Amino acid sequence: MDKKQPSSIIHGYAAEAQGRPLKLQTFKAPKLGEHDVRISVTHCGVCHTDVSAIDDYYEITKYPFVPGHEIVGYVSEAGSAVSGVKEGDRVGVGWQGRSCMKCEWCLSGEEHLCMDIVKAATWDPYGGFSTSVVADSRFAYHLPKGMRPENAAVLLCAGVTVYSPLRTYVKKGSAQKLGIIGVGGLGHLAIQFAHALGFEVTAISSSPKKKEEALGFGADHFIDSNDRDALRRVEFGLDLLLCTASTLDNWFAVMETLKKRGKFVLVGFPSIDLEPIDIVSHELAIAGSFLGNRVTMKEMLKFAQEHDIKPKIELMPMSQVNKAIKRVKENKARYRVVLENRAQH
Repeated sequence: MDKKQPSSIIHGYAAEAQGRPLKLQTFKAPKLGEHDVRISVTHCGVCHTDVSAIDDYYEITKYPFVPGHEIVGYVSEAGSAVSGVKEGDRVGVGWQGRSCMKCEWCLSGEEHLCMDIVKAATWDPYGGFSTSVVADSRFAYHLPKGMRPENAAVLLCAGVTVYSPLRTYVKKGSAQKLGIIGVGGLGHLAIQFAHALGFEVTAISSSPKKKEEALGFGADHFIDSNDRDALRRVEFGLDLLLCTASTLDNWFAVMETLKKRGKFVLVGFPSIDLEPIDIVSHELAIAGSFLGNRVTMKEMLKFAQEHDIKPKIELMPMSQVNKAIKRVKENKARYRVVLENRAQH
């Protein structure tokens, strides 16, 4: 992919149909709106959401489909009403590349809850597995000085996904006890953020081999979710469970670790089997958390840089996109994969 390509075209890796391998294709570049910027992509993370979208899991994918929404690059063109960023600036964009800016949620500063959220995705019409993307400049973020682009790419999606509920559902500086379910792409960042925020962190995973890494990321304790005795020792001990896992066989026993009136927060889409009797009798609260607003995104990037919070990544050239997707699909990535457009640096 050539840095000097005309701005009128895009080279992108696209799936031509559901579940198909990605192929390099050429597309006509979208025109800029007055608030839009064109961003030449240097780095793009590979998220489970991309893999699900290729398979049309959400039933919203239109083919040919160019995935990618953990994007870092530089502004190569700006619309007439753009302010705050200019050509040549290094910026990052996460899953949300725009919003309607007029519904009740956008007007209240909660743009991630926009009523037109499906059309807000950065990959509409073409995502970051490409030479360039177009996004609303108000969702293009300056990166903290010194933050490496491959780290920033992951933080723009996975980082804000786990940071936002930690700031929403627990108070900074409080002595609350948190359980992080899953030590993967999201979980390893959630542990780091929760530790830096001053919480007592228990990592809960079905993979005992991840214990030492979880402790290294900042967890105070580790529990194998298949160890019933270990879970029983923590019954009614945790104020909040943050679920970052996509699967878990032992939901009932894990939920028993929550205190009465504890909170169970989902940031993904796992299939869960909950017991209504316990939810009611223990007065548990179940909540979802989706991304974060623009204020939270900026706060998260600053906090991550100040506290040296970094994803553990595998850096691969963009040309190996299908290999990267395979690693993510088979849960072999440790812990995130980032693709690099080396010709665009």
